[in-house]
Amino acid sequence: MWADSQTVRYNDARQQMVETQLRRRGIRDERVLQAMLLVPRHEFVPAEFREQSYEDRPLPIGEGQTISQPYIVAIMLEALALSPSDVVLEVGTGCGYLTALLSQLCQHVYSMELHPSLAQQARAVLQNLEYGNTTVLVGDGSQGFAQKAPYQAIVVSAAATEIPRPLLEQLADAGRMVIPVGPPEAQQLQFIRKQSGNPIITVIEGCRFVPLVSPLPVRKPIAG
Repeated sequence: MWADSQTVRYNDARQQMVETQLRRRGIRDERVLQAMLLVPRHEFVPAEFREQSYEDRPLPIGEGQTISQPYIVAIMLEALALSPSDVVLEVGTGCGYLTALLSQLCQHVYSMELHPSLAQQARAVLQNLEYGNTTVLVGDGSQGFAQKAPYQAIVVSAAATEIPRPLLEQLADAGRMVIPVGPPEAQQLQFIRKQSGNPIITVIEGCRFVPLVSPLPVRKPIAG
């Protein structure tokens, strides 16, 4: 009975999140709204923060990383305008929440995570919730995953000082990328459309993400 009441409480909180934090603040893509209504964000949040899962703010997930606030996640997804046939590269799996949302909107998600512990946890949750069209890889996300390129869309969940060249190269022509760019005090969430090999950049809004870290030496991606 307690488990059932908890499920109802989380479902109600998720409904309120979608209506008050997203729809009322201008998110209009119904596929994005439906995905965020269906994906249980609390399942991706560490137990000690689970009661805060549907608040509009980032939460720590370990390894100095965070799960982004729902509103910024919705902005990124809406900008990408994904179709069911798209193959997507995600840089920065983190806890796997955005991976799960992407899986509801596209054909397959290849997700890169630098920290093996986070990748392992994300795989476990995604598998448990049966998000089967996802592949989580351990490696340097700034180098992308060339084996499955080109991608119709790329989404980056950590701030780069500049757009990583390998990601632009792995983006299909007419493909879309959303990426935070800049130092911590002056980041911009940028939307990039690739046209004839060149990036056409539009600034969406200011933002604040953890930095995109590239290890030395570069690690070869490892599939789970």
